[in-house]
Amino acid sequence: MNRKKTICLIAALCLLASACKEMTENLPIVEVEPAAIDNIEIYGEYVGLIEASHRVEIHARVEGFLERITFSGGKRVTTGEPLFYINNATYKAKVEKAKAQLKRDEAQALKAEGDLARIEPLYNQNAASRLDLDNAIAALNMAKANVAMSKADLEQADLELGYTIVRSPLSGYISESYVDIGNLVGKSGTSLLATVVSRDTVLVDFKMTSLDYLRSQRRNVHLGELDSTRSWQPTVTVTLADNSVYSEKGIVDFASPQVDPKTGTFGVRAKLPNPNQVLLPGQFTRVKLLLDVMENVVVVPRKAISIEKGGAFIFVILPDSVIEKRYVETGPEQENKIVVTRGLNVGENIVVEGFQKLGHGQRAIPRTKEEEQKIEALQKEQNSKGEDKE
Repeated sequence: MNRKKTICLIAALCLLASACKEMTENLPIVEVEPAAIDNIEIYGEYVGLIEASHRVEIHARVEGFLERITFSGGKRVTTGEPLFYINNATYKAKVEKAKAQLKRDEAQALKAEGDLARIEPLYNQNAASRLDLDNAIAALNMAKANVAMSKADLEQADLELGYTIVRSPLSGYISESYVDIGNLVGKSGTSLLATVVSRDTVLVDFKMTSLDYLRSQRRNVHLGELDSTRSWQPTVTVTLADNSVYSEKGIVDFASPQVDPKTGTFGVRAKLPNPNQVLLPGQFTRVKLLLDVMENVVVVPRKAISIEKGGAFIFVILPDSVIEKRYVETGPEQENKIVVTRGLNVGENIVVEGFQKLGHGQRAIPRTKEEEQKIEALQKEQNSKGEDKE
């Protein structure tokens, strides 16, 4: 009797195992991935214009005929480097005249001091009048004033003589000369001689919409102001002529305080280092501005999200291998990752491949991408062994 029961039990177990195997074989295999935590960067893209950080026009400060030009257009010049020489004969004569005038006034001042030194004792002895003393004091004061004026005239003459050598006001790249040797330059002639631009640092100007500005304010991002409490700053990247991304990043250092009523935009400026002179003033570029960073948010692959009339949903596989169709609220997207703001917890397994024929409440066999790769590798190994035996 016991033997019959044992045989029946074994038969039942075999049937159950066969049924379970059949059910398992009929279940769909899906690739799953856990919902992760990440930081999502939010960017805005605009058209920008590269400008030199410093652009200085070089003007002739004194009048005269141009005698010499000592630079080549388009080349780098340094601060204080001589660029133009203006005929200085007139200005040398003015210096010499101012020196002679100063010597004469200094001699007059010495004489006035001597006169006062003689009259004071006589006045104290009642041998000279008060008027004589006052005249001597006044003469000395006038002589000292003339000396001061002559010194100022000499300094002015020296400055004008120095201006006959036109020097670079900063280090940078100089334009072609706007004048030729022999031209009259200065007050009666051409004043503008050349232009120097500094390209070691460049500026990129671009326009943002008032909507982007409002969104940045709501995120507590004040463009043009650095915030040490944040782990990031509103950095800018630009593209080159071949659409490659320039390696250096810039920081927004200015935002216009008002919106242009004609365009509905406001101006923003960023400063970028340009050590290799890759960026050229006047060049248009695409600007990518970091507007915000959403830190520690739940993200899933973009391909795991499906859209229907009811909204966005994903398939979540529960611990008992049951599929749940779950509606979620989504946020910004970055590099094929999309933020899930509501409806999903970190670590829950979501279906990323094989969900086309899934339904709510259905069972499935979950496998991670690593498990799929291992199974494929084993199958290839077994197939190669089978071919070797043949």
